[in-house]
Amino acid sequence: MVIRMKKILILMALWGMFGSLTAKDEGDPVPKTQAQTVDQQATRQTKALWMNLKQLGKSQILFGHEDDLAYGINWRAERGRSDVKEVCGSYPAVFGWDVSKLGKHPHNIDSVNFRDMRKWMKQAYKMGAINTISWHLDNPVSKGDSWDTTPAVRQILPGGSHHAAFLEKLDLFADFVKKLKVGVFRRQAVPIIFRPFHEHSGSWFWWGEDFRTDEEYIQLWRFTVHYLRDEKGLHNLLYAYSPDIVSSKEEYLKCYPGDEYVDILGMDNYQDFRSSGNPADFPARTRMLVELAEEKGKPSALTETGSEGIPNPEWWTGVLLEQLKKDPLASGISYLLVWRNGWVPHHFGPYPDHHSAEDFRKFFDDPMIWFADHLPDLYRYPATY
Repeated sequence: MVIRMKKILILMALWGMFGSLTAKDEGDPVPKTQAQTVDQQATRQTKALWMNLKQLGKSQILFGHEDDLAYGINWRAERGRSDVKEVCGSYPAVFGWDVSKLGKHPHNIDSVNFRDMRKWMKQAYKMGAINTISWHLDNPVSKGDSWDTTPAVRQILPGGSHHAAFLEKLDLFADFVKKLKVGVFRRQAVPIIFRPFHEHSGSWFWWGEDFRTDEEYIQLWRFTVHYLRDEKGLHNLLYAYSPDIVSSKEEYLKCYPGDEYVDILGMDNYQDFRSSGNPADFPARTRMLVELAEEKGKPSALTETGSEGIPNPEWWTGVLLEQLKKDPLASGISYLLVWRNGWVPHHFGPYPDHHSAEDFRKFFDDPMIWFADHLPDLYRYPATY
């Protein structure tokens, strides 16, 4: 009897120890009146993240990088490596991922193994950073890639000829997300910012402007939210809406599915930093985004941006940061994410030998920009900044 009691006491001690070491402190409940997330049953950590993003946008911008832990210039899948960390000493605060080819191949469109991706996403969460997922979804009708613009939106909506094929894709995504849990005894779902059907204001993806009606896009978005939240029981997702660059609030809201279906207002903006664009247009576009988000009581983000190859060695402070600071309201975005470091010249972040590395360290030192090393506990509300 004494031996049995000792075993019980040991198990109870281990439960407490592993629970505290492997799952984030849940903290106090997020006030229901303030946490107006798409999913009212969202996990405490997911609601806290949303609330903290709203608060952060008033003073800080989190820096993000696509596929940061997966590969960089001249390396791939090496434990602990990150081009960003090797330049400035810290990991990004936001990690971007893409789940294209899920269920079709063991790796995504950029050759990132999905098993490794889940491992890196858990690692990012444990360090207190944020994970965001985009989805270059293959065309469910033609079975081509996301750039195959065979009309498909109408066909995958309920009642459409390929609705079942779309459900299969959503089921695969739900299974992937359900495996994103940390902890030994108290399993905890990793909060994810999910950004489906992005850049829909352009016409390069099958869900783009020229290949469906506005109403069909809205129906597609709403159905996706209902299915993942209500049918599949995913309560760790925040939904980010992100058209490509637009010129007015009316254009931005053209396919907006409604406040009850969107958690974060985003925008993808490469154009203003290309040779054919004008960086001076960037503050006004970003101001418009922040204004809309504030009107709706939601966080905002520059969900994709960057300068391919970063030809300007002072781009980080002399262009990006300078344009952000030109308009105090434009600097109210919660985070920005630059795209991946695939190869030279297809990279959007620095690497140790790149001519922008020194300027990136100055960017890192600016008090407005936060990396992983700067972060408070974003998964407990309110976080202490």
